[in-house]
Amino acid sequence: MQKISFLNNAKPYLAICVALILAIVLIADTYFINEIPSHLLAALWFSLVFAILITIIQVAGSEKNIKNFSDHLQVSKERLGNEIKHRLWAEKTASESKIKSQFVDENMPVMLAYFNSDLRCRYHNRIFRRWFGLKPDQIDGRLLKEFSNKEFFSDIQNSIEEILAGKTVHNERVLKSTKGFPYIFTEQYLPHLDSKGKTVGFYTLHTPRAQEKNRDSSKKKLESPTKPEPEKANKILTKDNTNLPPSTQTSKSEITAARITQAIEGGEFNLYCQEIAPIKSSITSVSHYEILIRMHEEENNLMPPGSFLPLVDQFKMMPKLDRWIINHIAQWLAVHPKSNSVFYINVAKDTLSDRAFPGFIQDQLQKIKAPASNLCFEVELSDAEANTADTLIFTQEIRGLGCLVSLCSFSGSPESLNLLDKMKVDFLKIDGSLVCNILRDEEDLDKVKTINQFAHKTEIKTIAELVETDDIIVKLQEIGVDYAQGFGVAKPHPFKDLES
Repeated sequence: MQKISFLNNAKPYLAICVALILAIVLIADTYFINEIPSHLLAALWFSLVFAILITIIQVAGSEKNIKNFSDHLQVSKERLGNEIKHRLWAEKTASESKIKSQFVDENMPVMLAYFNSDLRCRYHNRIFRRWFGLKPDQIDGRLLKEFSNKEFFSDIQNSIEEILAGKTVHNERVLKSTKGFPYIFTEQYLPHLDSKGKTVGFYTLHTPRAQEKNRDSSKKKLESPTKPEPEKANKILTKDNTNLPPSTQTSKSEITAARITQAIEGGEFNLYCQEIAPIKSSITSVSHYEILIRMHEEENNLMPPGSFLPLVDQFKMMPKLDRWIINHIAQWLAVHPKSNSVFYINVAKDTLSDRAFPGFIQDQLQKIKAPASNLCFEVELSDAEANTADTLIFTQEIRGLGCLVSLCSFSGSPESLNLLDKMKVDFLKIDGSLVCNILRDEEDLDKVKTINQFAHKTEIKTIAELVETDDIIVKLQEIGVDYAQGFGVAKPHPFKDLES
């Protein structure tokens, strides 16, 4: 075996070795020996020429092989380069997809999961896990009934035939969190079909009903575009008393109402505040803050901001919650008697019709002996238009105590102008849906200018809502708006961190 390998390696050099030996013999005979017969000498010369020809042929073949190998090497190099590029692109794409997937997992304000046709969980986001209080390995690949409670499982089990038949199922019901607090959820079960139209799994989406569909779209923009922030306490309430579905109108309603009362009395809420900054140099240095409210479960990112409020409103408990807010503001003012801050407190539509509420505010102010001008009560334009009589009585009594009044989401419509003729206010909040477009929409810019001029003629200060960029602040300064509020001015922060 070794001999064969040696011969194969020696073959390319055999012809040139023979040529060298023959050349040496002929040179030696010519100059030294001179005894080789002529016929043998001719044979040696012929052999030498033949060996040289063979060597030339071998050299030419080797060059050709080298060229072929070089070409193949270049092609392989280019292919390898392309594969490296594709691999780097694939790795980058995978990394970006992972980041996007992680962002969706961390920030998507819905409970999202995917189950195969056997009801085994194949995907779940963070809110879905935290709702059940479980770790990923306690859910991955497990049957729904193994980790979910009976209430959650039964609804899907009852709809599974329709889902596997390819139908999208919608529902709305109340679910209780691990701490027992109820939330209204809109449920969607979306079938996943393969290329042959067969259902191989389904997605579950449980969305907390924090807002009614008929609410002004501008209120939805009050949250940060990238990270959920505290919602305004009353700006996301339902416009009407829309009844819950039959599944929520059971005896559980009494338990739900009791749980809400327990949450309010037990202080399961935290206050936040967002600065309303002056943008005119002539304005005094009084600090202005809007008061926001979040539940503890929302602070732990278990639920999106404001998702508990529809139920509080549903059971007519907003006046009770508003009293809780006023009480905490009063306690802070008692500790900081020299504070010249003005706190804007959203007033729910049920609170507007609560005749005892102004008396409660008066009692609180007398206890702490704080100026009534520290409190500014915000009334939503839609609530004021829906219940004008109660709104006028409420604002008149509140201003009689010395408190301030703000009308928010003002759009300058004829109806809103007529309301403002009857209603005395100290501040007018310009609708954020107009403010955010003043740099690119001439019509919205003109509306903001008109509202600002109208307010100043009646000695009302203006506040621009939903201010998100420095360019908008500059434009508002040109217009002459007094104050600005939004994530471009200041983000909400815990009220307990507020300095005097």
